[in-house]
Amino acid sequence: MENQATYTINSFVFDSQKPLLCILGAGESGVGAAVLAQKQGYNVFVSDFGEIKENYKTELQNLNIPFEENQHSEEIILKSVEIIKSPGIADKAQIIQKLIANNIPIISEIEFASRYTNAKTICITGSNGKTTTTLLTYHILKNAGLNVGLAGNIGYSFARQVAKQNFDIYVLEISSFMLDNMYAFKADIAVLLNITPDHLDRYDYVMQNYVNAKFRIIQNQTSANHFIYCDDDAETLKELPNKIIHAQKHPFSIEHPLTSGAFLNNNTMQVHIKDNDTFEMMVNELAIQGKHNLYNSMASGIAAKILEIRNPTIRESLSNFKNADHRLEFVAKIADVTFINDSKATNVNSTWYALDSYNTDIVLIMGGVDKGNDYNQIRELVKQKVKAIVCLGKKNQAIHNAFEDVVELIVNTATAADAVQVAYHLATKGDTVLLSPACASFDLFSNYEDRGNQFKQAVLAL
Repeated sequence: MENQATYTINSFVFDSQKPLLCILGAGESGVGAAVLAQKQGYNVFVSDFGEIKENYKTELQNLNIPFEENQHSEEIILKSVEIIKSPGIADKAQIIQKLIANNIPIISEIEFASRYTNAKTICITGSNGKTTTTLLTYHILKNAGLNVGLAGNIGYSFARQVAKQNFDIYVLEISSFMLDNMYAFKADIAVLLNITPDHLDRYDYVMQNYVNAKFRIIQNQTSANHFIYCDDDAETLKELPNKIIHAQKHPFSIEHPLTSGAFLNNNTMQVHIKDNDTFEMMVNELAIQGKHNLYNSMASGIAAKILEIRNPTIRESLSNFKNADHRLEFVAKIADVTFINDSKATNVNSTWYALDSYNTDIVLIMGGVDKGNDYNQIRELVKQKVKAIVCLGKKNQAIHNAFEDVVELIVNTATAADAVQVAYHLATKGDTVLLSPACASFDLFSNYEDRGNQFKQAVLAL
């Protein structure tokens, strides 16, 4: 058989009969997209401005997918018919600006994968609670016997699963960065948990830009689709009148009763979607406690009722669910001091929820890369509950400025081990040592998991 014509750029060989699709970023999202793109008949080129992890390099090599690391070769990338961009790459990056100037379409991995599946999607976004609600919803659906996949900002990428699996439904955790590059994508069930200031550095420090990104979760929805949202969230309620919403709306609230959706009644969570079909569960029976987790349980409960999952299955799932690592994760109790790992709390609002969850005196470990934080949101809670703050970051002045007049002691540390040692000595019997940083981790750690794992190791070494 005669070989198809090829062409070479920078020693990379491409098939001239196939369109060139470039993927920027070689993490799980990017490599998953590469797997699917190759399956769909594209010339695939993966480019990462940093180093690529060995397992992903090996996978790309085994698939004969050309890739580069520590650079972006513009002579290849700018010849692409389309770009799949990692959500971690900001629009202000030089290569992105050149792509925009050359009118080359840039999409997310979620957008790309959605073209090649007819599966239903439950898409969950929000400043806080995304991971918990995504895992909880997946847990309910899995227990109900549905053929369901878990993807997005969690687990294996959506694209990889579309390429290799055949699920009927996906539960997707969707960040604002993903939504920024989603255009034709449509969620069958869209969940917007809340909107509080986060990632403002990526949105020109303009809150409305961030709000607009979050509301992209409802784009392209029709009256056959569903929109689940928090009726207690100020930013969501402020924006609703500005949006044309075609989907069926399902609010949830713990502050007032609702005729449809989910609400709290005499310490009982009620979910009511259709006539004569109400799900009820005592709040103290829920596996995950705290006001924020009640909101998460309500959102998951509504999604389950929309899919007509039986009440006993929902009840069992909500009562035996185990939350994700690094989200209010109990680590140990040592000398009657409780250690909690909430490393996933990378914004102020997440730390607010964490502080609100405990009624003991707290030694708070916080700090890292500040993304434009407004610490006024938690000043009152810190004043009420926090006896000392242990800073874990390179630049801690903003924390000192925000809290030195309401907290007696603020100590700087530069390693998880030091932070744990200091916090342990500052705590007394009955106290809680809470790692809830309110900041990103990449000044001292590779990611929030690394930060949480080092914290846990230091606690267990006491």
